[in-house]
Amino acid sequence: MSLFFYRSSKRKKRDTAIGANKELKVVLDSTLVKKPIDPLAPSRAAFYSAVLPGLGQAYNKKYWKIPIVYAALGTGIYFYTTNNKDYKRVREAYKRRLAGFEDDEFQGRFTDDGLREAQKSLRRNKELSLLVTVGLYALNIIDANVDAHLLQYNIDDDLTLKPHYKIDAFDNTGSLGLTLNFKIH
Repeated sequence: MSLFFYRSSKRKKRDTAIGANKELKVVLDSTLVKKPIDPLAPSRAAFYSAVLPGLGQAYNKKYWKIPIVYAALGTGIYFYTTNNKDYKRVREAYKRRLAGFEDDEFQGRFTDDGLREAQKSLRRNKELSLLVTVGLYALNIIDANVDAHLLQYNIDDDLTLKPHYKIDAFDNTGSLGLTLNFKIH
Protein backbone atom coordinates (compact mmCIF):
# COMPACT_ATOMS: atom_id res chain seq x y z
CA MET A 1 0.00 0.00 0.00
CA SER A 2 2.81 2.39 0.69
CA LEU A 3 4.29 1.62 -2.72
CA PHE A 4 1.03 2.61 -4.40
CA PHE A 5 0.90 5.82 -2.39
CA TYR A 6 4.51 6.57 -3.25
CA ARG A 7 3.89 6.18 -6.97
CA SER A 8 0.71 8.20 -6.73
CA SER A 9 2.37 11.12 -5.02
CA LYS A 10 5.33 10.95 -7.41
CA ARG A 11 2.96 11.04 -10.42
CA LYS A 12 1.10 13.94 -8.84
CA LYS A 13 4.34 15.95 -8.47
CA ARG A 14 5.32 15.23 -12.07
CA ASP A 15 1.88 16.21 -13.42
CA THR A 16 1.95 19.48 -11.49
CA ALA A 17 5.39 20.27 -12.89
CA ILE A 18 4.17 20.03 -16.50
CA GLY A 19 0.91 21.88 -15.92
CA ALA A 20 -1.63 19.05 -15.80
CA ASN A 21 -3.81 20.82 -13.26
CA LYS A 22 -5.26 23.05 -15.94
CA GLU A 23 -8.97 22.88 -16.58
CA LEU A 24 -10.05 20.30 -19.17
CA LYS A 25 -12.62 21.46 -21.71
CA VAL A 26 -14.60 19.01 -23.82
CA VAL A 27 -15.87 20.24 -27.17
CA LEU A 28 -18.39 18.05 -28.94
CA ASP A 29 -18.03 17.92 -32.67
CA SER A 30 -21.34 18.07 -34.54
CA THR A 31 -20.24 15.20 -36.78
CA LEU A 32 -20.02 12.87 -33.80
CA VAL A 33 -23.63 13.40 -32.82
CA LYS A 34 -25.59 10.73 -34.67
CA LYS A 35 -29.32 10.49 -34.98
CA PRO A 36 -30.80 7.95 -32.59
CA ILE A 37 -31.67 4.47 -33.84
CA ASP A 38 -35.37 3.71 -34.03
CA PRO A 39 -35.72 -0.02 -33.27
CA LEU A 40 -39.26 -0.08 -34.63
CA ALA A 41 -38.28 1.27 -38.06
CA PRO A 42 -37.76 -2.17 -39.67
CA SER A 43 -41.09 -3.52 -38.47
CA ARG A 44 -42.82 -0.29 -39.49
CA ALA A 45 -41.32 -0.50 -42.99
CA ALA A 46 -42.41 -4.15 -43.29
CA PHE A 47 -45.93 -3.27 -42.13
CA TYR A 48 -46.17 -0.44 -44.65
CA SER A 49 -45.06 -2.75 -47.45
CA ALA A 50 -47.58 -5.36 -46.35
CA VAL A 51 -50.41 -2.81 -46.44
CA LEU A 52 -49.43 -1.30 -49.79
CA PRO A 53 -46.55 -2.78 -51.80
CA GLY A 54 -43.80 -0.20 -52.26
CA LEU A 55 -44.84 1.92 -49.29
CA GLY A 56 -42.09 0.40 -47.13
CA GLN A 57 -39.53 1.30 -49.79
CA ALA A 58 -40.89 4.86 -49.79
CA TYR A 59 -40.61 4.90 -45.98
CA ASN A 60 -36.94 3.90 -46.34
CA LYS A 61 -36.49 6.63 -48.98
CA LYS A 62 -35.54 4.08 -51.64
CA TYR A 63 -37.92 5.47 -54.23
CA TRP A 64 -36.16 3.81 -57.15
CA LYS A 65 -37.32 0.39 -55.90
CA ILE A 66 -41.04 1.22 -56.12
CA PRO A 67 -41.33 0.76 -59.92
CA ILE A 68 -39.46 -2.55 -59.63
CA VAL A 69 -41.93 -3.76 -56.98
CA TYR A 70 -44.95 -2.82 -59.10
CA ALA A 71 -43.44 -4.24 -62.30
CA ALA A 72 -42.74 -7.56 -60.58
CA LEU A 73 -46.19 -7.81 -59.00
CA GLY A 74 -47.89 -6.62 -62.18
CA THR A 75 -46.08 -9.25 -64.24
CA GLY A 76 -47.13 -11.99 -61.84
CA ILE A 77 -50.74 -10.81 -61.86
CA TYR A 78 -50.71 -10.54 -65.66
CA PHE A 79 -49.55 -14.14 -66.08
CA TYR A 80 -52.06 -15.36 -63.51
CA THR A 81 -55.02 -13.67 -65.23
CA THR A 82 -53.88 -14.78 -68.70
CA ASN A 83 -53.49 -18.41 -67.62
CA ASN A 84 -56.79 -18.30 -65.75
CA LYS A 85 -58.62 -16.91 -68.79
CA ASP A 86 -57.09 -19.52 -71.11
CA TYR A 87 -57.84 -22.29 -68.60
CA LYS A 88 -61.52 -21.28 -68.50
CA ARG A 89 -61.70 -21.18 -72.31
CA VAL A 90 -60.19 -24.66 -72.65
CA ARG A 91 -62.34 -26.05 -69.82
CA GLU A 92 -65.53 -24.66 -71.37
CA ALA A 93 -64.58 -26.14 -74.74
CA TYR A 94 -63.93 -29.52 -73.12
CA LYS A 95 -67.29 -29.40 -71.31
CA ARG A 96 -69.06 -28.60 -74.58
CA ARG A 97 -67.34 -31.55 -76.28
CA LEU A 98 -68.45 -33.87 -73.50
CA ALA A 99 -72.01 -32.58 -73.97
CA GLY A 100 -71.83 -33.56 -77.65
CA PHE A 101 -71.26 -30.18 -79.29
CA GLU A 102 -68.66 -29.85 -82.05
CA ASP A 103 -68.57 -26.05 -82.36
CA ASP A 104 -65.81 -25.00 -79.94
CA GLU A 105 -62.92 -22.76 -80.95
CA PHE A 106 -60.37 -25.57 -80.60
CA GLN A 107 -62.13 -27.92 -83.07
CA GLY A 108 -59.58 -29.43 -85.41
CA ARG A 109 -56.61 -28.24 -83.35
CA PHE A 110 -57.04 -30.32 -80.18
CA THR A 111 -58.48 -33.72 -79.49
CA ASP A 112 -60.34 -34.47 -76.27
CA ASP A 113 -57.12 -35.75 -74.73
CA GLY A 114 -55.33 -32.61 -75.91
CA LEU A 115 -57.93 -30.43 -74.18
CA ARG A 116 -57.50 -32.39 -70.93
CA GLU A 117 -53.73 -31.99 -71.10
CA ALA A 118 -54.10 -28.27 -71.92
CA GLN A 119 -56.32 -27.88 -68.84
CA LYS A 120 -53.72 -29.56 -66.64
CA SER A 121 -50.93 -27.45 -68.06
CA LEU A 122 -52.85 -24.17 -67.79
CA ARG A 123 -54.00 -24.94 -64.25
CA ARG A 124 -50.40 -25.72 -63.24
CA ASN A 125 -49.19 -22.48 -64.88
CA LYS A 126 -51.98 -20.52 -63.18
CA GLU A 127 -51.10 -21.91 -59.76
CA LEU A 128 -47.38 -21.38 -60.36
CA SER A 129 -47.89 -17.76 -61.39
CA LEU A 130 -50.03 -17.20 -58.28
CA LEU A 131 -47.29 -18.72 -56.13
CA VAL A 132 -44.63 -16.54 -57.77
CA THR A 133 -46.79 -13.43 -57.27
CA VAL A 134 -47.26 -14.21 -53.58
CA GLY A 135 -43.50 -14.83 -53.32
CA LEU A 136 -42.76 -11.46 -54.92
CA TYR A 137 -45.18 -9.80 -52.51
CA ALA A 138 -43.37 -11.44 -49.58
CA LEU A 139 -40.02 -10.42 -51.08
CA ASN A 140 -41.25 -6.81 -51.17
CA ILE A 141 -41.97 -6.99 -47.42
CA ILE A 142 -38.64 -8.67 -46.65
CA ASP A 143 -36.75 -6.09 -48.73
CA ALA A 144 -38.34 -3.19 -46.84
CA ASN A 145 -37.53 -4.82 -43.49
CA VAL A 146 -33.90 -5.65 -44.33
CA ASP A 147 -33.30 -2.26 -45.92
CA ALA A 148 -34.61 -0.50 -42.80
CA HIS A 149 -32.26 -2.63 -40.69
CA LEU A 150 -29.28 -1.76 -42.90
CA LEU A 151 -30.06 1.95 -42.77
CA GLN A 152 -29.31 1.88 -39.03
CA TYR A 153 -25.67 0.86 -39.50
CA ASN A 154 -22.94 3.48 -39.30
CA ILE A 155 -21.23 3.56 -42.68
CA ASP A 156 -19.43 6.89 -42.65
CA ASP A 157 -15.87 7.58 -43.81
CA ASP A 158 -14.38 6.92 -40.37
CA LEU A 159 -14.35 3.19 -41.10
CA THR A 160 -13.06 2.05 -44.48
CA LEU A 161 -11.92 -1.30 -45.82
CA LYS A 162 -10.17 -1.08 -49.18
CA PRO A 163 -8.41 -3.79 -51.17
CA HIS A 164 -5.33 -2.71 -53.06
CA TYR A 165 -2.96 -4.27 -55.58
CA LYS A 166 0.63 -3.07 -55.93
CA ILE A 167 3.16 -4.04 -58.60
CA ASP A 168 6.78 -4.01 -57.46
CA ALA A 169 8.87 -2.16 -60.07
CA PHE A 170 12.07 -4.01 -59.16
CA ASP A 171 11.08 -7.60 -59.94
CA ASN A 172 7.67 -6.94 -61.60
CA THR A 173 5.71 -9.03 -59.09
CA GLY A 174 2.36 -8.08 -57.67
CA SER A 175 1.19 -8.04 -54.12
CA LEU A 176 -2.38 -7.99 -52.91
CA GLY A 177 -3.35 -6.24 -49.70
CA LEU A 178 -6.23 -5.06 -47.62
CA THR A 179 -6.25 -1.77 -45.73
CA LEU A 180 -8.49 -1.14 -42.75
CA ASN A 181 -8.77 2.49 -41.64
CA PHE A 182 -10.51 3.53 -38.46
CA LYS A 183 -10.49 7.21 -37.48
CA ILE A 184 -11.30 8.37 -33.99
CA HIS A 185 -12.19 12.01 -33.59
